[in-house]
Amino acid sequence: MPGGAFTFADPFQVLHILKQNPTPEPVDADMKAIIQSFPPLGQVTQVQDGRLSFLAVLQVPASRREEPWQVALWQSTDHQEWTESLLRPASPDHVPIELQSFPDPTSSRLYFSVSLEARKSLQFTLRFRHAANEPWRWTRDELGLGDGLVIVRTEPATGLSEDLNALIEGLDPAWTVRQKMSQSPGTRLWVLETSIPAAVADESTFRDVPIGVPWGSYLRWFALVRPWTPWLGPRHGKSHFELDRDGIVCSFLSPRGHHLVLLAISGANNVTSVFRSQKTGEHATVVLHTRNDGTESEPATVLAAIGDTFESANAAVMYHARAVVQQMKSTNDEIEAEIQSIEKDIQPEWMENWYDGLGYCTWNGLGQQLTEEKVLTAVDTLAESNIKVTSLIIDDNWQSIDYKGPGQFQHGWVEFEADPKAFPSGLKSTVSRIREKHPHIQHIAVWHALLGYWAGISPQGKLAKTYKTVEVVRKEAERRHLPLGGTMTVVAKEDVDRFYDDFYKFLASCGVDAVKTDAQFIMDTWVSATARRDLTDAYLDAWTISSLRHFSIKAISCMSQVPHIIFHSQLRRNRPPLLCRNSDDFFPQVPASHPWHVWSNAHNALLTQHLNILPDWDMFQTVHDYSGFHAAARCVSGGPIYITDVPGQHDMHLIRQMTGPTPRGKTVIFRPSVVGKSVDVYNSYHDDVLLKVGSYHGAAVTGTPILGVFNVSSRPLVEIIPLALFPGVLPSMRYTVRAHSTGRITPPILSPTGPGSSLAVSLDVRGYDIFTAYPLTTLVSEVKGEVYAANLGLLGKMAGAAAIVSSDLAFEGDGRVQLRTSLKALGVLGVYISALPELTIADDFIATIQGQVIPAHTVSISAVDAHVLEIDVEKAWEEMALHPGWSNEVEIKVYFSIEHVEP
Repeated sequence: MPGGAFTFADPFQVLHILKQNPTPEPVDADMKAIIQSFPPLGQVTQVQDGRLSFLAVLQVPASRREEPWQVALWQSTDHQEWTESLLRPASPDHVPIELQSFPDPTSSRLYFSVSLEARKSLQFTLRFRHAANEPWRWTRDELGLGDGLVIVRTEPATGLSEDLNALIEGLDPAWTVRQKMSQSPGTRLWVLETSIPAAVADESTFRDVPIGVPWGSYLRWFALVRPWTPWLGPRHGKSHFELDRDGIVCSFLSPRGHHLVLLAISGANNVTSVFRSQKTGEHATVVLHTRNDGTESEPATVLAAIGDTFESANAAVMYHARAVVQQMKSTNDEIEAEIQSIEKDIQPEWMENWYDGLGYCTWNGLGQQLTEEKVLTAVDTLAESNIKVTSLIIDDNWQSIDYKGPGQFQHGWVEFEADPKAFPSGLKSTVSRIREKHPHIQHIAVWHALLGYWAGISPQGKLAKTYKTVEVVRKEAERRHLPLGGTMTVVAKEDVDRFYDDFYKFLASCGVDAVKTDAQFIMDTWVSATARRDLTDAYLDAWTISSLRHFSIKAISCMSQVPHIIFHSQLRRNRPPLLCRNSDDFFPQVPASHPWHVWSNAHNALLTQHLNILPDWDMFQTVHDYSGFHAAARCVSGGPIYITDVPGQHDMHLIRQMTGPTPRGKTVIFRPSVVGKSVDVYNSYHDDVLLKVGSYHGAAVTGTPILGVFNVSSRPLVEIIPLALFPGVLPSMRYTVRAHSTGRITPPILSPTGPGSSLAVSLDVRGYDIFTAYPLTTLVSEVKGEVYAANLGLLGKMAGAAAIVSSDLAFEGDGRVQLRTSLKALGVLGVYISALPELTIADDFIATIQGQVIPAHTVSISAVDAHVLEIDVEKAWEEMALHPGWSNEVEIKVYFSIEHVEP
């Protein structure tokens, strides 16, 4: 932290904001200036104790850098009178590190700092001027920012009242409240229940049950809502809670710096529950909207947890939700036994092949008029471009459809075999031709809707004559004006298991070994309580067991962010995790959708990180205005990566940043072991802030924190980002941080919360970058003193640290150090050594691959930073004509001496 004078209670909650002046004063074009503070203006920052150190960056015209600029902090401590503190030019050791290329050569940055004492709270704003005799310019006027607020948390959440009535003002007496032991340290947990009457005949019973006002008042709130039936999306606000759509999880930041998270449980019984807001006074009341499809009255359940951090409180409700669902949900012992049997046979390499291979999907790249010729041309073109995808997804429009009605939502599925006009030789012939010509494509998946097609099955088709069917009625779509309403035909409960088993046997016989099962939300549009009660779980369970039985883990759940499905199918951990789409679609032709797509995925992951799934941020195109933006987001997501390029339109440079070849010739992605998620929970999409997506790779303590940074605003932004904001950074560790965009790397940062541990980050519109914080190993040399070293993984890759399978760096004696690492792909290995400028490659280094010494010319010093050793493993592998043997990884050993003395 700047100045090291205070520590943050929760690095995930440090909130940053900057707005560039949208309409500069017409006084003088050269006077346009940008200012940002850390702690940030316009948001809430939490601290534990001690003094507050403010660091401000003022971006001014380069021609006016030498003018006597002044920055002043106006503050009100504990709601007392406002006073002024003049900031001084920051000392060199307090100036943030700049790793990026300066975006505007006509501008220059000046840094100012001040340290002062805070008690319970501190409200502040900034003003600046370019000379002592000039008028002050206020940030609230120039930049449209409100005051910043610092909260000094004086007691932990566990020190607050155990009575939930003291934490939720006006808690409705309809709720039965029980406190439970929390599995998340530093939190308190409660279960709220209220009875919802049974459905009447075929009519579901709806009830709205008020909960109350969290904390009585709050500073910020965050929620995940249902923008429309299949998907989740984030909502944010300040002191007024207002949901435009039904919510699943809500979090409220109290004036004392604590977090209250509410989670609505569905899928554990026949009750579906979502949050709504109701205006009742100065602050809106949280209301639970419920629907009971059951034949008896059943409880609606809400979990509530408080914590010092959002992450801890969020974990508390999600951990306990598993126990609630497990306790309330009746289990089929036969199905559970088969799932456990299947799971025992799943090999780790199967998961790696499916999750970690580059995929291609036909949807956007080939259009909706899919044919065998288009699919074959696409895979041929990919191969000709030397893009060796591991997985191919044949998306919608391969099936035999009746095409009745005005659109796809009225079309029904006729038979298992592919459309005879588009695939004249049948599905098996198409798949066989692909596998024969392109053996590098290991997995071929086909799309289908959970109910068959968008309107189920065709009433006159072969399937309707083979399986018992029922008719169900759908309500109209809540959004997008889709013609979802009306009657649809689906396989009846008695035949659902046989239907799925037969279908997947057919697919397997055609050489298909994976599925993308879409349109799962359709069941949530059914009007009938009986249909919802009898068919929903029957379909979900049949799909789960059949996909595991026939395709192991190779299934993608899509359009399934439905409350009932989330808790019934995706929360429980007694089955292997599946890929699950994490947000609404990638829309290549809608410019405004792209920043929102990444923003939404990053915030949805705050919930989906706790599900038994691997979040899938959807396909994208590598030739597109936002292609790099999307690629970087996928690389830090921790999920799969698959592209949907138009044949022949590929950005090879971008693809190489995401992937690498294995020793066996496969193409793999570099997927961090911890899923990416937003680290600023309460920032709004419209706050003009940089979206920061935190991820992590490797074991606790010794692993590598990763922070992807994205400009979702319509204007350039600059922010000061502390190293402590990176997930997994420990105060006791030392780090060096590298920027993907430039390859620049910081000197050793000896204290993640001390002076000089922040980064100044600038991004233009559509801009992005990825910063990786590598933990340093300290080596003590008699000649050179302390020497710091780190394994950087593969350079030139967006998430190159995720290429590291294992790494060990240690002394061997006599000043000789050994780095032993295993990589999942070939490329250029980077090794940071603080004393490297004092060493020589010829005298102090030797490197081996699979035990053989590599050619000297494949080892060099980085042209970007003389402290980074580069080993071209891919080039050495090819020149040495090495073979992988039994392993799909490459083992490298680097030996170097740190006792070398120049003559």
